[in-house]
Amino acid sequence: MVNNQPQNDITENQKNWLFFYGDGNSHNVNIADLPDPPPWRKFKEIKQPKSEQTEKSPELIELEKQWQTIQDLANSEANKRGIEKGQKFRIYSPETEEDDCQEPLVNVVDAVNAAIYLRRPLLVTGNPGSGKTSLAYAIAYELKLGPVLNWAITARSTLQDGLYRYDAIARLQDSQLDKNQPQDIGQYVTLGPVGTAFLPSLHPRVLLIDEIDKSDINLPNDLLHLFEDGKYEIPELVRWADKSHTMDNNQQKSVKVRTEDIGIKASIIRGRVDCSSFPIVIMTSNGERDFPPAFVRRCLRIRMPDPDTAALKTIINAHFQDEEQSENMKKTTEQLIEAFLEKEEQERANDQLLNAIYIRNNLSPEAFTDDLQALLLKGLSTTDEV
Repeated sequence: MVNNQPQNDITENQKNWLFFYGDGNSHNVNIADLPDPPPWRKFKEIKQPKSEQTEKSPELIELEKQWQTIQDLANSEANKRGIEKGQKFRIYSPETEEDDCQEPLVNVVDAVNAAIYLRRPLLVTGNPGSGKTSLAYAIAYELKLGPVLNWAITARSTLQDGLYRYDAIARLQDSQLDKNQPQDIGQYVTLGPVGTAFLPSLHPRVLLIDEIDKSDINLPNDLLHLFEDGKYEIPELVRWADKSHTMDNNQQKSVKVRTEDIGIKASIIRGRVDCSSFPIVIMTSNGERDFPPAFVRRCLRIRMPDPDTAALKTIINAHFQDEEQSENMKKTTEQLIEAFLEKEEQERANDQLLNAIYIRNNLSPEAFTDDLQALLLKGLSTTDEV
């Protein structure tokens, strides 16, 4: 989508369609006002009361309590780092006026909002340090969707690792220690970040699948069914529900399990999970591999742009907004930005510039030597000489 509007002039039409703005501010957007998904992207429906006189279902009451607990966790000390990432991230600057950076920066906002509307995963590529990972934290912070559920991918990662962990050894040991005491199988199941993201919820969670290009060749295909159907099962709990004789057949055989959210448990009925609000899935990639066409067509794709001078100033202001800089420091910062953007070094991460500015502001001019600057701003593809 080509957008010719200046970055500091978001039209009313744009505002009417945006949920996520990417500027770190609160826009009084209520995620509950998100339109219904397309007919081909509908998932489990949570029954809402038709009027104030109608009693809420037990499921709805439990989900409301759960969402409040998630909000409390998001505002707690445990999520302090996530809050800081969300507050300081910037996609575009209201003060930017340079025409050459307007269109791609605004397009990131369009891509995020389209993914939210269509309930589709977003595949984000870009150079290291361009803000791919921080984008997920910005979405969660701005839309108040709880802590980010982060799954860091390795070459050995499997879909089950992201869905849940079952500690069969601990269960066996406990049963041998006390053979007369029936074991609660829920104590030995912990949902991973992916499994937690697809739990029934009043509102979508933000799921970050970081560096998916590091994964085994089969993982993207394994994710296809989950992204399409929005459901999964835990075989150990399915077998437990089928064999359990402790409940009447008319009762739902549910078990409480731990989740990725600290201190929050979820009820799993008959070992199966159906999502109600498709999560906002952000998958980051450094562009090191190609993905299967069947996987790619189910995603929206965007590349994080490399920042120009104006964008870098916005990022710097967001990180050092509480610090007063002298005119000399401001001049030095501009010199560091110029050095950072040198064409000879195409691959540099934004945090390298932030590190250089921080050290420069806390050292005497004599201590901040050219060699130290070269060390801090060394290109990522530069080979170290022996």
